[in-house]
Amino acid sequence: MVDLLTVLSDQKGELESFATSSWITRREEALFNLKSNRAQVVIGVRRCGKSTICKKVLLESQVNFAYVNFDDERLMALTIGQMNDVVETLYRIYGTFDYLLLDEIQNIEGWHLFVNRIMRSGVKVVLAGSNANLLSGELATHLTGRYNQIVLYPFAFVDYCTAKGVDVKSMSTKSRALRQRALDEYLLCGGFPEIVAGEEKRGYIISLLSAIIQKDICRRYNVTRIQTMWEIANNLLDKNCQEVSYSALQKLFDVGSIHTIKNYVSYLNEAFLLRIVSKFSMKSSDRLLSKKSYVTDMAFIADREDVVASQNLGWRLENTVLLELLRRTDAEYQQVYYLRKANDFEVDFVVYEGTRVLELMQVTYTLDKTNKKLYKREVDGLVKAARQTKCGRLTIVCLEGNSEILEIDDYKIEVVKAAEWLCRYK
Repeated sequence: MVDLLTVLSDQKGELESFATSSWITRREEALFNLKSNRAQVVIGVRRCGKSTICKKVLLESQVNFAYVNFDDERLMALTIGQMNDVVETLYRIYGTFDYLLLDEIQNIEGWHLFVNRIMRSGVKVVLAGSNANLLSGELATHLTGRYNQIVLYPFAFVDYCTAKGVDVKSMSTKSRALRQRALDEYLLCGGFPEIVAGEEKRGYIISLLSAIIQKDICRRYNVTRIQTMWEIANNLLDKNCQEVSYSALQKLFDVGSIHTIKNYVSYLNEAFLLRIVSKFSMKSSDRLLSKKSYVTDMAFIADREDVVASQNLGWRLENTVLLELLRRTDAEYQQVYYLRKANDFEVDFVVYEGTRVLELMQVTYTLDKTNKKLYKREVDGLVKAARQTKCGRLTIVCLEGNSEILEIDDYKIEVVKAAEWLCRYK
């Protein structure tokens, strides 16, 4: 029998111990609309700071709210039939409240019935969850048009700099050098807040990866081939920034059908372990079949058991730029793709909205003009893609080198250092 009074009182005590003045202010805080009657829903990978940002926004707004964390092992056996007991206990602990923060409520089967009832009663709801299915499937079905989606990733580079006391605005020689040093660290360590704060990285990531695979994927989707799920995850984490071959995965892991492999990859994407990017094409079949895989944080690349991942900084930078583009684009109206024409050219990222391409982008370690093959590949790829898509905004982000403007034919290409580009806000 769950002692709700003890568990929820303990959680309230943890909430009261937080000092928001020590928390990093993140740009996603501006996406909350607490005045709206719609549910505010924050999704993202485990431990990226979803609960923290929700608590920070609610505490700093000085509204009356109650809080339940359903990822607490003491609440794992709760059923939808006991949710009225949860509400009654919350009123006993908090008194009257206008907002209710529900963390990982998707762990409760039939949770949407409870959320709907709470919203009908006039209480405003804030949800935090570690699985995209919370929105893309269940929530979209049961709260159609009545939620505000906020996707949260681990710390962006500007958040990392803030946490480390690195100035992101000054253009002095010292400040630029310190930002470059911070970026070198960020590309290796990633942005999980607890790791940035000093948590031992390897043990943390091994534990986190286990929770994602076992709780957010295998338990949630009733995956019986757990070892195969692990092996596919590790394979794709090793091959970040590369195209996904479903047929190769099927053969390698002896899985009965391509459909099962596609499901497994989609589970990894929905749990925010990976970000899957489709190929840019006007043909829907191309977008469905051709995809690249990226990790949600750099720490997943090298800090796992039996890891064989590359330390390639160019790929790490490409992955980091992709995550930043996802932060800056409006997921409801804009999409990020890659573009590849076999044996002709490739562009790392295409930012697309409606019926037009907004920006074409290449990411490279350095744009060395003496390396004619590399230079031609990066620059010619952009120009060819620009002609094809009628896009005039062309960007090359590089880790090393100088920022400059290249004029090629009728096009201008902005070459920008990564540390500078990453510090630009939307």
